Amino acid sequence: MKITGGCYCGDVRYEADGEPAVMAQCHCRECQYLTGGAPNLFIAMPKEGYAITKGAPKAFQRSDLERPVTREFCENCGTHLLTRSPARPDAVIVKVGSMDDPKVFSPQIAIFTCDQQSFHDIADGVKTFDKRP
Repeated sequence: MKITGGCYCGDVRYEADGEPAVMAQCHCRECQYLTGGAPNLFIAMPKEGYAITKGAPKAFQRSDLERPVTREFCENCGTHLLTRSPARPDAVIVKVGSMDDPKVFSPQIAIFTCDQQSFHDIADGVKTFDKRP
């Protein structure tokens, strides 16, 4: 699968090529902060198939966590593009909202449903996990 995408203002563009490891939605409270309240929709893609094709994202890590993820976003418009996790060093976690064609997304799992809000929907047939599987 080849994915292309970028930020809202167009300053940063990327492409990701390879077999997705997982398509998921995360309901954790941290993701709710990043999305404005909704679950975070993502596709984990192989790291070796990912490249920035225009611009450069800004990276952010929380300093108060033992193993923080790195979140990459457009410094100009703030669009969250991807996450790099120490738990998945072989993958980049591409945010569905930044993709040119988000219709290719179909969630397989929903994680951190322990933090799910009453207004968060999970489609029938999607496996749910209180934390990570």
